[in-house]
Amino acid sequence: MLLKRVIVCLDVRDGKTTKGIKFKGNVDIGDPVEMARDYYLNGVDELVFYDITASSERRGIMIEVVERVAECIFIPFAVGGGISSLKQMRAVILAGADKVSVNSQAVKNPGIIEEGAGVFGSQCIVLGMDAKSDPQMSSGYRVFINGGRTPTELDALEWAMRAEQLGAGEIVLNSIDADGTRDGYELTLTRRISEAVGVPVVASGGAGTPEHLVAVFKEGRADAALVASMVHYGDYSVQAIKDVLRAARIPVRMKS
Repeated sequence: MLLKRVIVCLDVRDGKTTKGIKFKGNVDIGDPVEMARDYYLNGVDELVFYDITASSERRGIMIEVVERVAECIFIPFAVGGGISSLKQMRAVILAGADKVSVNSQAVKNPGIIEEGAGVFGSQCIVLGMDAKSDPQMSSGYRVFINGGRTPTELDALEWAMRAEQLGAGEIVLNSIDADGTRDGYELTLTRRISEAVGVPVVASGGAGTPEHLVAVFKEGRADAALVASMVHYGDYSVQAIKDVLRAARIPVRMKS
């Protein structure tokens, strides 16, 4: 049985880790380099770094911060935020990222997924998708871009399936409704996407307790779960989360 992954997300704005609720009201909470090192030492499986204002500010990602984070961790490291070209993908990978996450720019230019997969391999290309419930969409969920600020005409389930066809090797589902609430993941859409695609699906948004991860692995059928607030504010350590998962008979990597 494949191990389930616990991934810590660092949303970065102006060089500082930040956190909000439902993509709004962000406050700075720490230095991403120091936080990345601490999570690595505590046994997190992967780390995700999002430059959350790169797309809306129409600028490139903060490469120097990516380099500093990559120097102090030795686990898979994904980076996203405003990446819109092969040149930018290459720069991020050369800075130390193992995976490149495309979100808003992939909606605007789906070909970037295919191009990136062709050059760097599907295992390097992650689709980040920000979705919000909307009864007007066939799946009940609409895709948003620009940090959750701009609605699109894309149905979340249809977009996930298309991204896989284009070459995305992983899909990170960010629930706008659940983000920062600590009330639990969006289980319905997570399960529907997990059942519809053949690539790993990462649940994101809403984690507040280790039991929420148990639910998204068992009921949502996610391959990995992304956490932020519950570890950033010291409510739980990565090790404590994994202890609960193991007790629930969910296979996870434990520190040696």
